[in-house]
Amino acid sequence: MSGTLLRLHAVGAALALATLSLTACADDLDQVKLTMAAGSPGGVYHKLSVALADAWTREPGIPRPQVANTAGSVDNLDRLRANQAQVGFSAADAAEEKQKADGGHKLYALARMHDDYLQLIVRDDLPATKLADLRGLRVSVGARDSGVWLIAQRLLKAARISPEADLKVQYMDLPTSVEAMRADALDAFFWSGGVPTDAVTDLATTVKLRMLDLSDVLPGLREEYPVYGSATLPASAYRLEGGPVVTLVVRNFLLVNDTMSEDVAEALVRGLFQAQSGLVAASPVARSIEVRSAIETTPIELHPGAMRYYRDVKV
Repeated sequence: MSGTLLRLHAVGAALALATLSLTACADDLDQVKLTMAAGSPGGVYHKLSVALADAWTREPGIPRPQVANTAGSVDNLDRLRANQAQVGFSAADAAEEKQKADGGHKLYALARMHDDYLQLIVRDDLPATKLADLRGLRVSVGARDSGVWLIAQRLLKAARISPEADLKVQYMDLPTSVEAMRADALDAFFWSGGVPTDAVTDLATTVKLRMLDLSDVLPGLREEYPVYGSATLPASAYRLEGGPVVTLVVRNFLLVNDTMSEDVAEALVRGLFQAQSGLVAASPVARSIEVRSAIETTPIELHPGAMRYYRDVKV
């Protein structure tokens, strides 16, 4: 190959790498273009994504990211790994599983965000009191490619329930599940999100609901999947009747892929914490976002640019 061709190849490779890495210095952040994998409208991911997209146009001053509706965590991760999105939310369990898969871009974390609580919502006029009582009922296990579906699969397996054989199973996102419940076309649905989730709060004003206690299946599930925690939710979270329930907890991360430069990642994290009041206005769960706990993103590695920010603020 001639010296000219070699130089052309080198220039082409350098340009491709520059494009891939979204390289940006402090004075050219206005050239950065991002797509955010945001989950379904009405969910916490989507509300926080819209708030962040707006905030980042002010600080660090990037063009407003495109906020893409998705099925949830698994879909978000697939888009990040395919570079169809450069920023997205995911639950820790889905991110852990997807990071192990072959191919695609590597995932990095910008911050640990809020924690999600698995909420198994049932009609109050049904006798179901535990997970095993769902047999034979019309149950939504979340949209396919969502983090809800991942958790539902694992919980149902722990309870020795086959979704297809034992349930009248539906694969619905949160808005569709809520409307089906309101229309008396659904008996129960799985949802993993912040508490309270507005869509569930609204549903509880027109349909009598309960949450199911999961204490009988959680010990075995957590032994197999240490990424999960457990917590007690009061019925007052949605002004429901009945006592508190024990349920599953999973951390949420704000993720990027390996196409993002350190400068952009650092700027986005700085903008995230400067925008906290706006995030809280979008969803109360943002009150729990805190700079010291934000670094707790195991099993996903922090992006080097994010680490630079946390070192700068002396976390």
